[in-house]
Amino acid sequence: MWKMEQKKYWILQVILHLLVFAFYVVDRNMESIPNYKYAFFANYALTAFLINYFVLSAFYKHKQLWRFLLSFCALIFVSVMIEELILERIFFEGQRADSIQIVWAFISIVPVVTILTGFKFGLDAFAKQREVERLNALVRESELQFLKSQINPHFLFNNLNNLYSYALEASDKTPTIILELSSILRYMLYECQDEYVPLKKEIEQLENFINLGQLQIENRGVVKFNSDMAGKGFLIAPMLLMVFVENAFKHSQTNQADNIVIDINLNCDPSGALHFACKNNFETEGHLSQINSGVGLENVKKRLEMQYPQMYDLKIHSSDKFYHVDLRLQLSRK
Repeated sequence: MWKMEQKKYWILQVILHLLVFAFYVVDRNMESIPNYKYAFFANYALTAFLINYFVLSAFYKHKQLWRFLLSFCALIFVSVMIEELILERIFFEGQRADSIQIVWAFISIVPVVTILTGFKFGLDAFAKQREVERLNALVRESELQFLKSQINPHFLFNNLNNLYSYALEASDKTPTIILELSSILRYMLYECQDEYVPLKKEIEQLENFINLGQLQIENRGVVKFNSDMAGKGFLIAPMLLMVFVENAFKHSQTNQADNIVIDINLNCDPSGALHFACKNNFETEGHLSQINSGVGLENVKKRLEMQYPQMYDLKIHSSDKFYHVDLRLQLSRK
């Protein structure tokens, strides 16, 4: 990749020099390009080369502006002297060879050198901007992976504890728990590495997760899950909705031994507008602050900001001892 970029860079440099040279030698009164034009332009190009690859890197990139300007003017002056004292005397005779016209030479040199130097400066700025964007993308990807990695161990820890309890009791539900858990873990390991996954797969794993939660609740409450997927072919950030469902099960069971109510509704219309609503009851009024400050919720809020900026509406509140989550999200077919 780096070699390819370097190749493109030098091709652009060659094209630029040819274009600038073409404008420099244009003269309707001349049938052919005189030899001195080649020599003079070579002098200008050499000056631009020294500025681009020595002065810029030595002074300007290190923010030594005055040294850069002094070096720039010094090289322009040297180029003028080369033209007036050497090249003029080689290619011309008589008065033009003997006279030194510094101002005229300066006017001829500065535009050409400025164009060649400015192009290099612009290319460097463009390359730097691309590098910044690449680094920002890497940081964003790393942060997303970090946020998802914080969710997964928490989920695994809780379910392994439940599995251990059922295994000690030799419960006939143990094989079902293992099957549901293995399906979710497979999804986490192999499919959640992408930034977005098919909505259909995410819902399948959400259902597996809900089935695990129902096994934990047993006969202590009611869990409802309704989904209406009119929109097909859309993508969603993985493990996004599962965090809210996990909180619903966790906090319902923490606060009460029975009469647990968890109601989950999910629908997506043909335009990709997704509406997710989840509510669960709780007994302890003061526990709401603990729910709002959970690691999972903080992570999912950050992920929404990063992956769906200005494309979502999340409302979390409590009423009548019910905790409500209402999320509206615009999905896309990326």
